[in-house]
Order: sequence, then C-alpha cells, then structure tokens
Amino acid sequence: MRILLISTAFSGLTQRFYTELDDAGYDVSVELHLGNDAQLIEGAELFKPDLILCPYLTRRLPETLYSKYLCLIVHPGIKGDRGPSSLDWAIQERLAEWGVTLLAADREMDAGAIWAAKRFPLRRASKSSIFNREVAQCAVDCLWEAMTYLDSPHFRPEPLDYNRADVKGRLRSAMKQADRRIDWSRHTTAEILARIHAADGSPGVLDELCGRPFFLYNAAAGERFGGKPGEIVAVADGPICRATLDGSIWIGHLKPKTDDASAIKLPAATALADLLPKPQSGLSGWFGKSVKRIELDYTQPDRHYPWQEVWYEIAGQAAYLHFQFHNGGMSTEQCRLLLRVYQHVATLDVKAIVLSGGEDFWSNGIHLNRIEAAANPADESWDNINAIDDLILQIITTMDKLTVAAVAGNAGAGGAILALAPDKVFARDGVVFNPHYKNMGELYGSEYWTYLLPKRVGHATAAELTEQRLPLSARRAWHLGMVDKVLDRQHAIFVAQIRHSVNTLIADPANLQKMLAEKAAIRCRNEAIKPLAAYRKFELAQMHANFYGSDAYHQARKAFVFKKCDDKTADYLAKHRQPAGVAKAVPGSMAHCVWQDCYAMGDPQVDNQHKDFFKIADKLLAARNKDERLDLMFELYQHVKEHFAEEEALMKKSGFQHYPNHAKEHNLMLEKLMEMDKKIQHDQLAQTDLPEFIERWTKHIVNSDMAFSQHWKEMNVFSV
Repeated sequence: MRILLISTAFSGLTQRFYTELDDAGYDVSVELHLGNDAQLIEGAELFKPDLILCPYLTRRLPETLYSKYLCLIVHPGIKGDRGPSSLDWAIQERLAEWGVTLLAADREMDAGAIWAAKRFPLRRASKSSIFNREVAQCAVDCLWEAMTYLDSPHFRPEPLDYNRADVKGRLRSAMKQADRRIDWSRHTTAEILARIHAADGSPGVLDELCGRPFFLYNAAAGERFGGKPGEIVAVADGPICRATLDGSIWIGHLKPKTDDASAIKLPAATALADLLPKPQSGLSGWFGKSVKRIELDYTQPDRHYPWQEVWYEIAGQAAYLHFQFHNGGMSTEQCRLLLRVYQHVATLDVKAIVLSGGEDFWSNGIHLNRIEAAANPADESWDNINAIDDLILQIITTMDKLTVAAVAGNAGAGGAILALAPDKVFARDGVVFNPHYKNMGELYGSEYWTYLLPKRVGHATAAELTEQRLPLSARRAWHLGMVDKVLDRQHAIFVAQIRHSVNTLIADPANLQKMLAEKAAIRCRNEAIKPLAAYRKFELAQMHANFYGSDAYHQARKAFVFKKCDDKTADYLAKHRQPAGVAKAVPGSMAHCVWQDCYAMGDPQVDNQHKDFFKIADKLLAARNKDERLDLMFELYQHVKEHFAEEEALMKKSGFQHYPNHAKEHNLMLEKLMEMDKKIQHDQLAQTDLPEFIERWTKHIVNSDMAFSQHWKEMNVFSV
C-alpha cells in the first residue's frame, strides 16, 4: 500500500508516523503542506497514494484531495472537539482527561467522520510534553486501529453526532493572548502554571517583565519566597522566580515581543540580563529590596529545585545522571556543566553510570538558539561543538565503570550520537532517532560520530543513515545494532525496566569485570589502529569549514530558529519528487584516513612512504566519479607496490626472521588492491571495501611493521 503523509512540518508526530509505517513495510512518502495547494495536489498526483494521512496539519486540505483520496487527519481532541486550540483549552482548563481523534477530511474543519478515537489522563505538564507523549501514542494507536478497517467491507466510520452520549467535545475558537492573560493579583499558582503550560512551545504567554513585553515558557511551581505577586523574587543559573498569591512560579525561558518577530527564546535570566537589579552592598543592600540569587552545589545528589536541569541520584550500586534540557538543545555552558557532574559521579563508589537524559527529548545536540543569539555565532558554534565533544570523550574513556544510555525521549543530530557513547544503549519503544546533520546547511557533525556510528552499524549503514537523513524508530535502530535493547513504551515501566537491567548487569562481579576488561581491550586496540584524537581532528576540520568557510549552515540555522519554512518539500522526504537513478550514498563523506605519530617507525624514508599512502587513500575516499577513482587507485597501487619492494629488501638485508609471513601479507594486500580496481571498472565497488582495506593497512603498520621496526632498531644497536 502506498501512503502519503501530508503535514505542516516533518516534526515529531509526523516522524513517528513515518517510522511506524516504514517499519511495517508500507511504501511511504511525504509532502509538506506549505500553503501552496497546487504544489500539494501535484505531489499527490505524482505519488498516487492509496491513503493520505495527516499527522500534524495547521492548514486546510484542498477539496480536490479529499474528494479523490481517503484523507485521515489527526485531531488532538476528544470526539466532537473542534478548533485549532484544542489541547491549549484542555490544559488551561485543567481537565482530568483528554483524547485524540482520527477523522476523515471534510469541508468543515474537524467535522469529518470518525475512524478512531482514544482518551488519556491529562497530566499537569506542558503542551509540548503532552503532545510528544500522550497525544503521539494515542495518535499511533488510532492509526493502527484505522488500518485494520481499510480491508473490512462492513466498517463504516462514525459520523459526528452531538446527540451521542460519548461525544463530549464542542467547537472552540482559536485561543488568543487575551484568553491566556495572567492576572497576578487574582490567579493562583496552579492557574498561572496551567496558562503557561497551555502555551508552551507556541505561542507562549504574553506578559510584562521589567516594564517590557515578553512571552513566557517552561514554568514550574516553586516554594514561597514572599514578595508582591508578579514581581521577580529569585534568580538561578537560567530561570527566574516570580511571586504568586500562594507561592511562586519558576519561569525557564522568555522571548521578547518585537514588531519584526526577530526575537529569540532564551533562558529567562539571559533574556533579562540587562534588566535585572544588580546585587547591592552596604546599607542600601541591607535595607533595599533585593532578588535572591540561588547557587546550586551540583555535586550533591538528587534534584533540589524544579528548574534544575542536571542532577544525579544513587540507587544501589548505580548512579543515574539526569539532564533535562529544554527541547533537548545543549549549550556550551550546559555541556560543560554536564561534564563536570559526570566527572564527579565517575569518582563515586558505583559500578555503573546511567545517562538518563530528558523524558521528552534525550538530546538534540548543540543549542542553535543560543548560538544564533551569540555575538559571534561561528565562535559560539565552535565552542559548543568542542564542549559536547569533551563530554563524549569522557564517556568513551570511562574504563572502570559500566556506562549505559537510557533513551526515553527522541534523539537527534549530536544527541543521537551522544546516546552511542556509553557501553550499552537501551531505548524506550516509540523513540525516534535522527542520527544525521546535513539538514542544517550540510553540517558535517562531530561528537566522534565517524567512530561511534560505524562501530555499531558498520560503514555502509552509517553512510546511508547520515546521507539519507531519514528518521528511524527504536525498533529499527535495534535491528541495525545502534541500540542494544528496546524496552516498554510507557515511561514509568521503562524506568523500572532500566533499573532492573542495570542491576542485572552489575550483580555478578565476575561478569562485570569481564565486560570492563573487554571494553578496555577493545578501546586499546581501536586506539592503536586510529586514536580518538584522529577522528575528532578530522571531524572538526570539516566543522571549521562549516562554521567559518560557508554561509549555508548559518542560513539554515537562522531559518530553523526563526521558523522560516522552505517553499517546497525536500527531495529526501518526497520520494515521488526524486529524480530517477539517484546514486546511493557512499562512505566517502564519513571515512577518513589520517596519519598519526604512533604509526612512526623511526626511519624517515619508510615513515614518509606511509604518510603518502594516507594522503592518497584519503583522496580516494573522497573521490566521487569513476575516472577519478581509477586514477587514484592506480596511483595507490604503484605507491604501495614500490613501498613493499623497498621494505622487503630491508628485511632480507637485515635477516628479519618473520620476512616470509610479512611478504605474504604484502602480496595479499596488493591482490586486494587489484580486486578493488576491477570492481571500480565494473561499478561493483562495495561501500565497505576501501574503509576495510585502510583498516587492514593500519593494523599491518601497528602490528607487523612495528615488529620489523623493533628488529631494525636492535640490529642498528648491535652494529654499533
């Protein structure tokens, strides 16, 4: 069956639908509804779907589509609920229960025949959190229920009938800022919290702070500090605290209201940096009104404040490190904070460190909003990528403890790679991974991804994942080897399963020591073949070009931060728009061949020949056409053949006892190069052939050549 997804954006719920249907074997393509009806209709005509699904839609479908195709739309509301602010009203009114309805497209918005409907208890949480968790899961449940009806000759969708007892919803108008307005002198903490939660993500609640208009986001109830309702009474690293009638509200993020919509959502204390009162000293500080400054000792276990983004807890012999960063972005400061806390936890008497991430977003890598707001975005990008690299390096090189990634929320870009740094990766069923960067202006990416991703899935699959830029489900990630285990989709059960899995892994001391010894041996072997510093050096060289040598990344980041849409659906999403015969991704953009000082044998002539091999091989990896590959393969073959001849002459002259085996290795490698040359001629070169040969070459240098180097040095000493 051919299924076309039509959506306003290829965001969370649309990606979840895509991965669910792709895993099930359906032929799926995507067309974004960007306001151009003709373009939308053209996309449908090109794909000729059997079914159109609309997981996230903020614009009307043209009648031409739903009169010709079966079009089912996800509405985040109970039966009978209609209007664009469905979830907003439910959260603000603090309803006990809400739901999702899958209905047919109709001339009247949200009034089509009902194919499936699900309900869920409404948590006291932000709109984005509820949408990403309860709404998304209920929408998927509705999807699969509806799919069972497609082949049923007796099924008839339920017409919307307000006379039915189970139809509790009603038509509601779009919620405006006047409906969201906070009256600090009258509203309680719970009421204020509900209003901010209902607007979280978008559009925020418009309010006044320090005499200026701001949109409020990311709120949590706080303790009683005193003060006049509405005034700022405390400030922490990122959030601010405002007094209420019966307590206080911590506000994590603010966005100034501007006429040109050029403002950026930032941590509240950062957004108000020039407006908050400065600490005073002397009598003016003693008698004057001051804002309480809260500093936190992150080395102490447990979460002490609702705004605390990083904390750890000890459970038995395991430490659980949480990092609940808003929307998954990790700024330079947040990465450095997380690294400091990780380093502290690593000194504790525990056997395992579990990185728990956020419940809605595990991590999405570097923080694009903070970068966009920086005085020099290129410099901030560079600092940010190095900070997250430092964190991942620390995790990879933790040798005395088992490390585990407990991925409960979606993971994208560098955040998806961060999840691969620990020894074990456990993911909640329903999580979506996006282990690629190129959508952000052809960004290359770092986070040691050229080491971590191929290590788990192989070079060929790593190239496909990063070049194709498509999401994959937790189950698909498990099949590929990215993930070690997929656990329950319910968050509470997932947490319990993580505890049980970790306790089981560390319960047997002998088995734990075996795992740690194997980890150390693999790390030593990998370091000898190619040091982690080589991966980082190569990746950062590409990133430096992205940050300082091109404008593509900066323009893409700006479009992302300010939510500027493209004028058409990207070809990688709309397979019906892809030109025929598109070449498959090759690993040249990922694999790299870099000389390291640890390969040096001490003989300048031999070392220079080895270095030249690395230079030619790296050019061959980057080659993009057949003629270029053939020329470079010939150059590489001639270079290797001459080098082997000179090396073997030295072995004979010095009486090296392992010469026959060494020469045999040389012959096998020359045969492999000839075989690859033939494959290039016949367009049969596999994606893994060249990276595997390079790995074989480096192992030969580290093992066989080093043995001859030692012999040569001993001969020289003896001769002296």
